[in-house]
Amino acid sequence: MDARAVGVFDSGLGGLTTVKKLAELLPGENIIYLGDTGRVPYGSRSRETIIKYARQDAAFLAGFDIKAMIVACNTVCSTAFDILKQTYDIPIYGVVDPPARTAAALTKNGKIGIVGTAATIKSGAYEAALKQIAPEASVYSTPCPLFVPLVENGRTQNDDMAALIIAEEYLTDLREAGIDTLILGCTHYPLLRGVISKIMGSGVALIDSGAETAKLVASDFLAGKVRAAEGAEGEIRFFVTDSIEGFSILASQYMESDVQGQVNQISLE
Repeated sequence: MDARAVGVFDSGLGGLTTVKKLAELLPGENIIYLGDTGRVPYGSRSRETIIKYARQDAAFLAGFDIKAMIVACNTVCSTAFDILKQTYDIPIYGVVDPPARTAAALTKNGKIGIVGTAATIKSGAYEAALKQIAPEASVYSTPCPLFVPLVENGRTQNDDMAALIIAEEYLTDLREAGIDTLILGCTHYPLLRGVISKIMGSGVALIDSGAETAKLVASDFLAGKVRAAEGAEGEIRFFVTDSIEGFSILASQYMESDVQGQVNQISLE
């Protein structure tokens, strides 16, 4: 048994989708979450800047002597994941392969869509993963750069007109392509699940990249000796690089519990 924490980081609120699922599957685990809210979004940054931010995020979490790290940011996974894997001697999980495998298993017509930040889509990381897993699949991708600002500003209700207009513009081509499975290739995007589903229709399966990764981590922990002791009560600590108040309100809504006393502001520079 190992009582050390699991470290999770993302550019902002999005990685909470991973944290929530991980806490549901492994309630005894301690989790340390870093949201780089002062520099969100990462998806429009240069490769060099993304690598710099990723190194700083990972170094902060590693300072807590964590037993595993989840890079809950698709942009970082598609740009700097291998660099982090080579830097740290602990298990590091990304959010690309798990959802790609789930999408390949779920699709019935072989048409898989991908939405993500500009950097994630440009990298071709999901296309490469799907080519290895399901080479016969037809893959369609589109960047959705305004989805992250919508989430960070709490515009996630499925009747939010701004969110619906933006989603309609981004998703029309994917819907008309006839996809039956859509990978939400940014951990922010599941917070817009209602909006996306409204545009795509109920016949399209939405794959949550953060939740799929949390399932893989839980499976690995339960199969090995790194999980927390049976009956342990896990604690979640949150760190942000910008306002505590704004993050606490939105995080409390999503996590369905008051996290305000668990959030600390830090600097990564």
